[in-house]
Amino acid sequence: MRILSLYERASRAFKDYPSLSKILVVATVGGGGLVAYSDAKPHNAVNVVESSPTAANKKRVVVLGTGWAGTSFLKNLDSATYDVHVISPRNYFAFTPLLPSVTCGTVEARSVVEPIRNIIRKKDGDYSFWEAECFKIDGKNKKVHCRPVQRQSLEGKEEFIVDYDYLVVAMGARSNTFNTPGVEENCHFLKEVEDAQKIRRNVIDCFEKSCLPNLSEDERKKHLHFVVVGGGPTGVEFSAALHDFISEDLVKLYPTAKDLVKITLLEAGDHILTMFDKRITAFAEEKFQRDGINLKTGSMVVKVTDKDICTKDRGTGEISSIPYGMVVWSTGIGTRPVVTDFMKQIGQSNRRVLATDEWLRVEGCDSIYALGDCATINQRKVMEDISAIFNKADKDQSGTLTTKEFQDALDDICERYPQVELYLKDKQVKNIVDLLKDSKGNDKKETLEMDIEGFKSALSQVDSKVKFLPATAQVAAQQGKYLARCFNEMEERTKNPEGPPRFRGVGRHRFHPFRYRHLGQFAPLGGEQTAAQLPGDWVSIGHSSQWLWYSVYASKQVSWRTRMLVVSDWGRRFIFGRDSSRI
Repeated sequence: MRILSLYERASRAFKDYPSLSKILVVATVGGGGLVAYSDAKPHNAVNVVESSPTAANKKRVVVLGTGWAGTSFLKNLDSATYDVHVISPRNYFAFTPLLPSVTCGTVEARSVVEPIRNIIRKKDGDYSFWEAECFKIDGKNKKVHCRPVQRQSLEGKEEFIVDYDYLVVAMGARSNTFNTPGVEENCHFLKEVEDAQKIRRNVIDCFEKSCLPNLSEDERKKHLHFVVVGGGPTGVEFSAALHDFISEDLVKLYPTAKDLVKITLLEAGDHILTMFDKRITAFAEEKFQRDGINLKTGSMVVKVTDKDICTKDRGTGEISSIPYGMVVWSTGIGTRPVVTDFMKQIGQSNRRVLATDEWLRVEGCDSIYALGDCATINQRKVMEDISAIFNKADKDQSGTLTTKEFQDALDDICERYPQVELYLKDKQVKNIVDLLKDSKGNDKKETLEMDIEGFKSALSQVDSKVKFLPATAQVAAQQGKYLARCFNEMEERTKNPEGPPRFRGVGRHRFHPFRYRHLGQFAPLGGEQTAAQLPGDWVSIGHSSQWLWYSVYASKQVSWRTRMLVVSDWGRRFIFGRDSSRI
């Protein structure tokens, strides 16, 4: 009776409100992340997504990407203030630092991903997510052109356009092949979850092929030769994880392959892990040598075929050919085509990635922000603004700066130009006053005065300390959180700015500039040993650092669901070993 009553009430509702049938259709079809429209559209038409009535008075924020930067921004944004639309070709967030573990079955792929809809449904306000890829950014007209991922099933409705008031570009980057012939066709990359799954299947394929009875020993060796290109954190961690997978699990299942397996790590530079402390680099190279991982530094890959990989020795220029069973390419990142096209539109075609100011706003575009791997902060140079800085500090307009005027402006100068503080630390002086005093040869700070030429001379080397932020998950997550706070306080800070004074203008900047806070980095080296480099030049290597790595990576998961899944995967691996099934 209760079911019949519910059916009668539902039928009555559809008769009284015919628009409900449209909503039902949209909800049913749109459940997979597609854009659905209730009105008929011409075949092959380009659709324009309009604002909903409830969001008519809100600024529309369009977010491109659901990686570390985009997800961090979404999680911290006050959605009650904005009409938010998220566009990404994948409908989940992936915990990318654990991808090397996914390649070897230590962690399952489902354990490191969280559906983006799970994240945004917990937020109040107007949120929309569309599983699509942006192929064009029209900054002049404030539009983004997109096409759904599932193009074949949309009956020709392959494109739609979304208007925005603010655009957040967090599209990440692609693997950089440096235009090396054969890389795209023959190498595996390790940027996405799908990449890790392909590598895992291919590793098992190589072992299965090596067991076939009609192969010679040379052919078996070829299938069991795994080559990793790139001695950065990803390449090193994958090499270590693969070695553990083979030595702890696969050799038990494939005993005939034990003496034939070989792992080669190719690095064009002189050392691996060059972004780490030298102690970590030395330990990693020694450990790889003990584990039997063939580390070849100074080797540049010039060509990859379906049978072998050609390298050039940087010292001798000698070309050699290495047969392989699988190649994993991990040599850095490159710009996505849509970002490259947008850079040409705004006059940044000579740059590697999008250039932003210290507030993550794309240079030349007031309403477009970029963060994560697709962008870099173009730190303003002191010497470009030296005259404006001098005039601001010279409050009495005397033409010279006194000690007190220096001291009053010091904090604002260091906040606006962080390279000044780095330069002072490098020179081991407490502040600019001491630097200028030394340059004048005057021991009495009270009588220190300097004109504009002396000021330029004293700070002429400061800009040599300008540094670019690394393309890491840590940087992207902090940028997303910072930008969300700026959006949340935009109206308040427009009235009451909190940032440093404008040296080239009047008043203050609305916000403090973005400042990256380095929290440390890890390098898992296999055998339950990890190298950790934490703030304060603290370096730890060994089993204790491995447990620190476990705890940090578990705590950084985006949800309790993924946290429990990852921890259970680790426990399963300790008890039962890694799974070697090819699924």
